This record gives sequence, structure tokens and C-alpha cells, in this order.
Amino acid sequence: MHIQQFVLASESPRRKNLLEEAGFQITVFPVKVSESLEKNLTVQEQIRSISRRKFAAAHAAWNQTKGGPALLLTADTMVVHNGQALGKPEDFSDAVETLLRLSGEAHQVMTAVTLGLSSSSESFDEVVVTDVVFNPILRQAAEEYVRTGEPMDKAGSYGIQGLGGKFVQKVVGPFDNVVGLPVSTVAKICAEQGWQLPRLPDRR
Repeated sequence: MHIQQFVLASESPRRKNLLEEAGFQITVFPVKVSESLEKNLTVQEQIRSISRRKFAAAHAAWNQTKGGPALLLTADTMVVHNGQALGKPEDFSDAVETLLRLSGEAHQVMTAVTLGLSSSSESFDEVVVTDVVFNPILRQAAEEYVRTGEPMDKAGSYGIQGLGGKFVQKVVGPFDNVVGLPVSTVAKICAEQGWQLPRLPDRR
């Protein structure tokens, strides 16, 4: 089935860039939902739940405002350290303390991906986990990094694809998952469902 419009229901520039770098032609259609965590769920269940909530909101909004056939994609990413989810920092101090918690230790980056057609309420999702090990971080280095502003909109208070990459010792699993979207998983779900995504023109 050839997809006419591939809709990224996210305002994340990183997810947009990853999809376009992979050659996919996308339409950005951000939605806002509560990302509050639910009790009695594992971290993986929580991010899957948030991604599904985003999908439900995007599905309703798209059909109300656009109405055209489309494939909708939502995602949610969390950084998890010792079983505890670390969201986006609240302020400068929170970002610094988060980095010092991750200093010299391993953590996981988990992304839930949800895909479904605008013409159906059925969706398909998967959670991808990447292990990341940090080098030891001095407080001064953490403060200097946070002053750049880069980590303030990122779970775990760092951007691996930017200046925050200097803190990373090792990555085990998909690198783009840490950036915000495991593109190979998106492609796998689409292949399993027989969805052919629109491609960007060859610029060569």
C-alpha cells in the first residue's frame, strides 16, 4: 500500500531530521498531550502509553482538520537511570544534577514508536532500548555544557548528536534512538504492514 502522506505528529526537529536524512518525505503535524507518568506501570509501559496517547490525539486532530489519507507516527523517548525515568530538565540546576547522576555510569534510552493509518483506529508500536555509558563528568564541565542551552529541551539533559556527545563513552544499540527516533524500527513496522512510504526526490 502506497502511503500518500507520512505524518510526523511531533514538534521535535531531531525526529524530523532523522526521517528526512533517511530519505522519507514527511508532513509535520505536532500535537500536545499530557506526558504525566502513570502509576503501577513499568517504564517501558509508561512510554508506550504516552506514545499511544499522542497517536490517539494526532489521529483525532488530523481527521478533524485535514481528513486526507495518511500514515501517522508518534513517539516518546525517556532516559532511564537505575530504573528511574529522567525527563527534560526543569531548570539549570536540575540539568546539572542530572548530568552528575549519569556521570561515569550506564543508563538506558527508551523510545516508544507508534504508527497507524488515519483511516483506522488500529495502531502498531514497539519500544527500542539503547544502552549508553558516560565518562566521569566534573561539575564545572556539566555547568559549562548546560550554559550552552543545548540540554534544556532534551530528556536526560544531553544531546548525543551535539556537544553532549563528549560525555559519552560507549553506545550499545541504535544511535538514532538516543537522538530521538529509531528509524530502522519505523521502517520495519512499515514493511511488516506493507506500507510504502513517500520518498524525497533524489537530489543527486
